[in-house]
Amino acid sequence: MFTGIIEALGEVAALEQAQGDLRLYIRTGTLDLSDVKLGDSIATNGVCLTAVTLTGDGFWADVSRESLAHTRLESLKVGERVNLEKALMPTSRLGGHIVTGHVDGIGKVVERREDARSIHLVVEAPVSLSKYIAGKGSITVDGVSLTVNKVQGALLSLNIVPHTAQQTLLDQYVVGSKVHLEVDIIARYMERLLMAGHTEHTQEEQSELTLATLAEHGYMKR
Repeated sequence: MFTGIIEALGEVAALEQAQGDLRLYIRTGTLDLSDVKLGDSIATNGVCLTAVTLTGDGFWADVSRESLAHTRLESLKVGERVNLEKALMPTSRLGGHIVTGHVDGIGKVVERREDARSIHLVVEAPVSLSKYIAGKGSITVDGVSLTVNKVQGALLSLNIVPHTAQQTLLDQYVVGSKVHLEVDIIARYMERLLMAGHTEHTQEEQSELTLATLAEHGYMKR
């Protein structure tokens, strides 16, 4: 588990194809690896990767075909920078929100503009994820915990304050940039809990969290 608070910017040092999947070598820059052991998790652009080899200045990780199919890790290039966060410890402050490191989909930046000292981004999410995204709710973008300003269909507006822009890759995004998105895990579990027991419905119907369903279970007034 992670918080979405980026601890350092790393760099892709090597990529190796390995029997259909991928091995990544990430140099971790200023990230403190003194408490990292083999098998520990490090979120890389929001993707939970397991450190299979520690090199002192970074780590190697294996990326499965499942992860490659749902992320843009395969498009990374040597020298490209990445957001890094070590796994959450019981003693850590939860400065962002609960993040699993499991990417739900790929979004695309469709607008960028300056907003005083901040950066205003509009990201287009996959339509299938839009129902999990709420105004003033949380979302993870390339591993960064952000608050959604507002939602219009599958478009979400984000405000990037100067500190976040300086400490992450968000300052580099332009129109057309692809980003990893992870929705708030609470929304996913709420849907699963509310639809449990509706066994007479089709799988597609069970996956739809509607206003009527929320009202039926007392989460809003009719």
